[in-house]
Amino acid sequence: MNLRERQEPLKAEYRERPDAAFITLVASASGEDNPASCSIDIGRALYEAQAHVGVGGAGTAACSGDLLLGALAACAQITCQMVAASQGLEVTGVSVTVEGDLDLRGTLGVSRDAPVGFAAIRLKFEIDGPTLTERDRRALATLTERYCTVLQTLLHPPALETTWA
Repeated sequence: MNLRERQEPLKAEYRERPDAAFITLVASASGEDNPASCSIDIGRALYEAQAHVGVGGAGTAACSGDLLLGALAACAQITCQMVAASQGLEVTGVSVTVEGDLDLRGTLGVSRDAPVGFAAIRLKFEIDGPTLTERDRRALATLTERYCTVLQTLLHPPALETTWA
């Protein structure tokens, strides 16, 4: 697949008609039988999710924290590959590992001093590119971090609105 050939008509359209670049992604979750699990529908696939075993879930499916870290890992890995292809860098493999630290006392209400949510998230990139120079690696890192949608969303949280029906 030639990424530049696929992206060029898209970029041209977005330059000519900026409104065409705005999309809305939708995910919905529903569950009925078990209060510690649900199904997630993203329109193209269904996923099962459960509460983490540390808060009473069965531990047989991904928890929401796993899904968040997985979304970050996937976005970072794909973005890195796409940046490398766009820049003409010879990269034979990209691997991304994401770790996140949680204090489950917060989400269980055991301690008001314990935060609810991740206290720290770490990304580790492993790039296999035998011909990459140090300059190439720095550019790849800079551009990957700049264009990774999930990373930028976590670094600069968007306005968030909740409604209850």
